[in-house]
Amino acid sequence: MTDQTQERVIIDGGVAVGVDNSASSMRALTFAAQEAVRRGTVLHIIRAWSMRTTPLPKDWPTGTVPSVEQYEELVCADTEQLVTGRLGTDPGCEIRIHAVHSPPPQALLSASRGADLLVVGHRGRGGFSGLMLGAVAEQCVRHAACPVTVVRPSV
Repeated sequence: MTDQTQERVIIDGGVAVGVDNSASSMRALTFAAQEAVRRGTVLHIIRAWSMRTTPLPKDWPTGTVPSVEQYEELVCADTEQLVTGRLGTDPGCEIRIHAVHSPPPQALLSASRGADLLVVGHRGRGGFSGLMLGAVAEQCVRHAACPVTVVRPSV
């Protein structure tokens, strides 16, 4: 945990993947982990968050508002749980989780400036289910500073 809320991602190499708990991002996480293992590099897991999208524990006191630091801790803990649930305790590569207080496109595009590869799911939790490519994936494909892999579901 840092003393300041992270608003952009600065990395030096490796595979970066966006995770938001959607089925599409979980497929992207699996693909990105396999690619990081294949390349022998670090897997950077990018979790963009806002106070509106942060999962709160069921036992959180009604009517209380967490601090920004508490929100960030909740996002980190939730992301660690997602990663362990999907990849297990030994994914075969070093993992670094980046909880970024930023809209998803900005978080992923900032990560792309230092990544060797950016992996995203074809669409996230929002928008219209019939879209072939979600807004975040489209922004990444158009503006990323590194190669982008869009992971689609099996057809």
